[in-house]
Parts: sequence; structure tokens; C-alpha cells
Amino acid sequence: MLYQLFSHFNDFPGAGLMNYISFRAVVAGVLAMCISIWIGRWFIHLLQRKHISETQRDESIDPFNVAKKGVPTMGGVVIIAAIIIPCLLMGKLSNIYMLLMMLTTIILGSIGFADDYIKTFRKNKDGLNGWIKIAGQITLGLIVGLTLRYSPEVVMNERVNSHIENNITVFEKSPEVKSTRTTIPFFKSHDFNYADIFSFLGEENKYRAGWIFFVILTILVVAAVSNGANLNDGMDGMCAGNSAIMGLALLVLAYISGSVVFSDYFDIMYIPGSEELTVFLASFIGALVGFLWWNGFPAQVFMGDTGSLTIGGIIGVSAVIIHKELLLPILCGVFVMESLSVILQTQVYRFAKKKGTHLRIWKRAPIHDHFRTSIDQVHKIDPTCKILFKGRGPLQHETKIVLRFWLITIILAALTILTLKIR
Repeated sequence: MLYQLFSHFNDFPGAGLMNYISFRAVVAGVLAMCISIWIGRWFIHLLQRKHISETQRDESIDPFNVAKKGVPTMGGVVIIAAIIIPCLLMGKLSNIYMLLMMLTTIILGSIGFADDYIKTFRKNKDGLNGWIKIAGQITLGLIVGLTLRYSPEVVMNERVNSHIENNITVFEKSPEVKSTRTTIPFFKSHDFNYADIFSFLGEENKYRAGWIFFVILTILVVAAVSNGANLNDGMDGMCAGNSAIMGLALLVLAYISGSVVFSDYFDIMYIPGSEELTVFLASFIGALVGFLWWNGFPAQVFMGDTGSLTIGGIIGVSAVIIHKELLLPILCGVFVMESLSVILQTQVYRFAKKKGTHLRIWKRAPIHDHFRTSIDQVHKIDPTCKILFKGRGPLQHETKIVLRFWLITIILAALTILTLKIR
């Protein structure tokens, strides 16, 4: 909005700043943080007056007796507002990538809001039907994948080379094409083309199959990362802090992918227009940091599925857009760990139950709850249960667990960026 407005006043002093992506990203990030803090206060008071609060969490599971009941939930609304408003003001709204990210925010935010509404207002602890959530994630994945396939604005230059002519750096780009190439970590050649998997189908058909594979992979990425973020949202400040760190790493990758200079330096594909993602991701980071003002221990508001599903979807879709989706297992290692802990815990328990025994891998899942749960608490619920990994040492307070998860995510985010040079 402001970007389009100032484009008509280029002769006005200072109007040219809007042409700099770095300026718009910084302003968007600061604005998002301020909006998140300001709206957060108003939103918390509103929910408290309406008695819209957490009803599912129970302090009896916490060895430190940290009460969670009565804390307002659905705080993801604050995050979404703090993302959308700065993007509308500072973003280039004609950019296809900006539009896709805003659509992602709205669709997954709506699904999460419906889930929180059913849990909070209808007192149904199961929330929205799981198949409806999956259908929404599949729909979003299809929209993103097919848009990247068919939109004429989505192209890339697979190679950028530079040389010096008359003391001036000249960049030579390969032709703009639609491609199923993606960046892979730790290999000398950074690129891998999904179409090459289907070489046995012939030169023409392998590209069709490659795009079908890409769309399916997009769906899987959206579902996996959004559900991983949802599982990670179990302690004060946990999901917001981890996601802000991941968002910062993606912002760096988006800026590199949208820059001819850095694409040449790192020898990766150049994606025209993807630099606009830095404005969106700056708003994303600012919104999460501002939300931590209220969500840090002791939390005054929870984000709910409105926030966690949206956050995961944003991380997944932004990685797909810049063709860095294969870096997500590293960047989102905490989400992967949370998801695997739940899957393994569930499957092992079911298998053991069929054999007539009760066996758990961890005391509780997702894995972050394992570190603050005692064996006595588990045995109160299931006296015959055997625990494979009981753990050593004293139980940890959630603030220490959250901080350690943040540190792990910082290490993984740094490694993700370093993969561009480690080969």
C-alpha cells in the first residue's frame, strides 16, 4: 500500500527509501513487533472479560505446579494481525510470492481458529475434525504447488555468473525458466532436479512427473511443518521463540535467493521477486518477538492452533518458494524431533498393548514434556507402565527446557545457512 503510494512520489525527499528491500523489511519487522505488543495487551484484556481461557491444560502434570488453566488462548489472532498489517503497508502487493504467503497465513489461520473456537466455545476438547485439518493443508499445498507451476511470474535463473569488464562487474544469467530444481545440503553441486528421478519416463514425460512430484512434496511439507509447530507449542514461549529463529534463517536464505550478487557468490539459483519474502518474513519475526512479550514465562496468553498451524505453514511454504525445502529437516530439527517422539511413543505403546504389556519410550510425548514429568506421575495414571528411557538427574523447569530448545534451534539455523558453503 505505502510502497505503491510512494512509487508515484519518487522525486519527494526520502520516497526512494521504499525502493530498498532492506529498509522496508526493517520497518515491517519493527512495526509488526509494536503491533503484536500493543494488540496483545488489548486482546488479553478482551479475552479475560469474555472468560475465553485455556481449559485443557492441567497443572497437576507439572512437578513445579505451574498453573495453566484460566490463561487466555487463541492468541494466534494477534500474530496474524501483526503479520498482515505491516505486509499490507510495506509489501509489494503485486508480488506473487507475497500474495502466496498472505494466503497461507489466512487459510491456516482460519483452520486453526475454527479448531480453537470448537475447543473453547463448544467445550469439545477434540476440536476440529482431524480430516478437515488435513483437507485444509492439502488444499493449501495444492494452491501453492500449482501456482508455482503455472504462474508466469514464477521463474528462476538456474545459473548466475559474473566477470569484470572495464572495472565493472557484469552478471550473466541463464535464461528464465520454470524448474523443479531445489537446493540440497552438503553436496558440491547444490542443485538437484526432481525431474531426474523420472528419467526412465523419457525426456518429455520426466518433467511432467517432476512437477507432479513437486506438488505432492509441497503438500507434505505444509502438513508436516504445520503439525510439527503445533506439537512444539506446549510450553511458554517455546513455539514462538523457535519459529522466530527459523524465520530469521529463512529471511537470510530468501534475501540471498533474490539477489544476483549472492546467488553468484553462493552458486545457487536466482529467483527473481523472492527478495520480497524478506519483508514478509521480517513481519513474521517481528510478530513472534512481540508475542513473546506476553507469551514468555509465565504466559499471559497462548497462541493456540490459530497461531501454531499458521506459523508452521508459513515456514514450510516460504522454504518451498525459495526451493530450500530439503533444508527443512535441518532447520526444523526441533519440530522433527517433536513429531517423531509422538509417532514412536504412540506406535510402541499400541504394539506393546497388543502383547499384553504397557510400554512407553519416554515418560510423556511430545519430547519436551518428558523432561518435566516424573515417573511417579506416569505411574499414577498407569501403574503397570514400563518406561524405556527414564532419564537421569532432577526434573527441569519449563523455562530451562524452552531455553535449551531455543539454543538447539539457533545451532540448527546456523548450520542450515552454512550448508550453502559446506560442500
